[in-house]
Amino acid sequence: MLRKRILASLAAVAMAATMAVIAPTASSQAEVSAQACSFTNWTAGTWYPVGSIVKYTNGQYYRAKNENPGYDPIISTWYWEPTSCDGGGGGGGGTCTSATDWVAGRQYYTGNIVRYNGSYYIAEHDNPGYDPTISTWFWEPHSCDGGGGGGGGGSFVVSQAQFDQMFPPSSRNSFYTYSGLVAALSAFPAFAKTGGDTVSKQEAAAFLANISHETGGLRYVEEINQTGDYCDETRPYGCPAGADKYFGRGPIQLSWNFNYKAAGDYIGENLLLYPHLVAQRAEIAWKTGIWYWMTQNGPGPMTGHAAMTNGSGFGYSIRSINGSLECDGRNPAQVQSRVSNYQRFTGILGVPTGANLYC
Repeated sequence: MLRKRILASLAAVAMAATMAVIAPTASSQAEVSAQACSFTNWTAGTWYPVGSIVKYTNGQYYRAKNENPGYDPIISTWYWEPTSCDGGGGGGGGTCTSATDWVAGRQYYTGNIVRYNGSYYIAEHDNPGYDPTISTWFWEPHSCDGGGGGGGGGSFVVSQAQFDQMFPPSSRNSFYTYSGLVAALSAFPAFAKTGGDTVSKQEAAAFLANISHETGGLRYVEEINQTGDYCDETRPYGCPAGADKYFGRGPIQLSWNFNYKAAGDYIGENLLLYPHLVAQRAEIAWKTGIWYWMTQNGPGPMTGHAAMTNGSGFGYSIRSINGSLECDGRNPAQVQSRVSNYQRFTGILGVPTGANLYC
């Protein structure tokens, strides 16, 4: 049961910076400014996803950098940043109804939303029409299925509402927060953002289906049977956690000292010494799950990420997680549980399952 945000290429940014800066005409400036004004009045206690734009009591506009439950924009500056919004809006709720098609060389301002190859992007910083898929410091993917106070995940293809449909709050462990999952994504920029919208959603569904199986629908944070210490003492670093054993924790049920060591090294946390952190901090827990998905083959020939983005299919993601115990007829009921989860989640996201569901 074993269960790095790609920095924008300096070369790509430098190349984008050489693009001609075309000063916007009065009409185009008005168009882009109005585009930024799909906002709601800020209300304390309202849930705001990433990308939501609000008008604060001081008359200024702010954009949510990180989702939050209605924190004050002028106090909680980690969650909010000032944005440009010169007119219009008034209740659009952060959706993309005013989005325009991206045009190279057009001036865009922080908070502007554009359509590019069928996907939406929101300007993180003012820029003279840089390409959203190249100049990722200036742009980030944006969700258009919700907004200030509603749904929409902003930086994830699965919205808060869809996540809650997959894992109802009444039955999942409150430890497994959607905000923790979204926060973890910054360490894995290719996760659910590879191969277009359909493939991205299929990958998200596959990952969530497998971790649903591992955790009983996100009910369990720690392994039920904690008698084994999962310590490979042949490793040069040993098992320094002592009584704090390396049994399964988190959405992928991370186990064994060598996996805690490798995952911790990757995400910048000393999990070898403090494995309990995986069960205490939601963002760390989610990162360990995505780390395994993105980097580990396990008993399979490829990672779960590769399986879902190279066309191999969902069945190969099962092999990467627990193939030695479940695949090739060893435990068909367990495989069916994973497949059923995947079928349900792709249905919620509105994408086909693709071929090769079984292993």
